[in-house]
Amino acid sequence: MKNILLIPHIKIHNANALSSPYSIGFPAMTAWLGAVHALERKLKLSSPEEYADLHFKGVAVVCFNLDLNTYKGDKDYVYSIVGTGNPLEKDGSRPSFIEEARCRLEVSLVIEYDCEEDDDLSEHVDHCLLTMKMAGGDILQSRSAEIFEVDGGDDYRKLIRQLMPGFCLIERRDLMTAAMDDGQDAIDALLDYLKVTYQSGVDEKGNINWISGRKEKGWIVPIATGFQGVSDLGKAKHQRDYDTPHRFAESIVTLGEFVMPYRLDDLDQMLWHYHVDQENSLYLCQQNKLTDR
Repeated sequence: MKNILLIPHIKIHNANALSSPYSIGFPAMTAWLGAVHALERKLKLSSPEEYADLHFKGVAVVCFNLDLNTYKGDKDYVYSIVGTGNPLEKDGSRPSFIEEARCRLEVSLVIEYDCEEDDDLSEHVDHCLLTMKMAGGDILQSRSAEIFEVDGGDDYRKLIRQLMPGFCLIERRDLMTAAMDDGQDAIDALLDYLKVTYQSGVDEKGNINWISGRKEKGWIVPIATGFQGVSDLGKAKHQRDYDTPHRFAESIVTLGEFVMPYRLDDLDQMLWHYHVDQENSLYLCQQNKLTDR
């Protein structure tokens, strides 16, 4: 039996779409798990006695709509990021700025949790949620949170109906692992699954037909799922928390897939969890039960 908190149809304005140094689009999984962790802390602070044992164990993200803030003119070859440079200089000119890709999106969050006293949990979540940011964006609106007890069967199908017609993000690092086991470099393996190839053919009447396709069926996308340390643990000047060791890290990018929730047989196939591998300096968001499609 799993205790599930559903926060449906959260509308977010100006979320961070620059999910890694290499990709732009859907916000990184670190942003979603970080937002849920922040929500857990807010709930504990709002009712310390009631939610002292509250723990959010896993998170699933289901996207219904995403609008990337980009622009492409009639004669432009590529899209440009719609950015701002605020505030203006004294002479009214725009200052230099670092481009920040933003998007507007609507998502539902499915959160597995543990808590003995959860009678008023959904009401407290509704109260705390609109005071937060999520993936760097402002939360404009959300439907009332709901509590589910899922033990497969009808319970699971009832939850899935609440998530349609969205697309759930799942991890496909199995594709990366298989390609790298065959000797491919990581970036080559990533691009191999993302590129679209075209082939031409001639039919019986002599007409040329073009066929496009990708290496793997499905909506495969690059996703940022964590960080790898590139320096030793230590202290840094002016670090936020002097009790916690500091290290520099770089983003980790792998493959993911957007699928409709009804295609998943198990709730664990959509839930993401934190995972720390100290030996390899990895700080990851990953799924414990990968979907082999």
